[in-house]
Amino acid sequence: MDHDLRDVLTQVGGVARCVSEFIRVTERQLPDRVFLRLMPELAHGSRTRAGTPVRAQLLGSDPCVMADNAGALAALGAEGVDLNFGCPAPTVNRHRGGAVLLDEPELAHAIVAAVRRAVPGHLPVSAKMRLGNRDHSRMLEAAQALVAGGAQELVVHGRTKLQGYRPPAFWDLIGRVREAVPVPVVANGEIWTTQDALRCRAESGCTDLMLGRGMVADPGLARAIRGEPAPTWDELLPLIEGFWQRIGQRVAPRHRAGRLKQWLNLLRRCHPQAQQLWDQLRPVAQPEDVERIIMKTAAAPAPG
Repeated sequence: MDHDLRDVLTQVGGVARCVSEFIRVTERQLPDRVFLRLMPELAHGSRTRAGTPVRAQLLGSDPCVMADNAGALAALGAEGVDLNFGCPAPTVNRHRGGAVLLDEPELAHAIVAAVRRAVPGHLPVSAKMRLGNRDHSRMLEAAQALVAGGAQELVVHGRTKLQGYRPPAFWDLIGRVREAVPVPVVANGEIWTTQDALRCRAESGCTDLMLGRGMVADPGLARAIRGEPAPTWDELLPLIEGFWQRIGQRVAPRHRAGRLKQWLNLLRRCHPQAQQLWDQLRPVAQPEDVERIIMKTAAAPAPG
């Protein structure tokens, strides 16, 4: 998720750490302004406003260029560097990035090793991977290559690139990775509810979980997994307002309504009130009309 959603969702609580959107690097070291635009938390101790650490994620296939950019992030105060070997997007994969690198364990190892050498020893280097590219036949080989290169933690998404985001996620195979490497493994994929979290932990053997779309759909999910009370809709409404104000500062007017609807589209999986707000906003495109509807919703008395 981008920094606007990171800022909003970490205010709900329950999140130990975030990872930035991947920062794509190709032929050169990116200027600091690009890093700060994609991850403005770098200017604030690599923390969201709620104080949650954010780790910068890089995606690329050239070890030297990846190392240069990792070093630049470290100089800007990144909490750590995460390396993306999991993106299934065809555009990224065609340019030798993301999950296709799982078919090249030697190159994946070289990338991690170069990044590990480029950043100070106290900064963690982690990696995100899938179960494989087209199948999971090289899953363990890829995981072991990443760890041998210096990855101190693996986040494993329980599907191959070919499987995309289609259910199910194969949490039991994440468990096989966990057993094969000597570093912490974080399980990821299809965790939408506390019941999913419990099953994922049982099948993978992993204690730690990474939440993606599940957290966007249910901002209280991390708290619920920890056994804490989930926020009510009335508690979420100010965050929705805050998100709208944040995107108004940097997103072109013609795209603002779409960004809010995108979030509401997921929120309505868990909150019937989000469905009602989405229905009102669906035909609306002008920011002033969106603003009017949000303000009216926020001012309405709670039912009962």
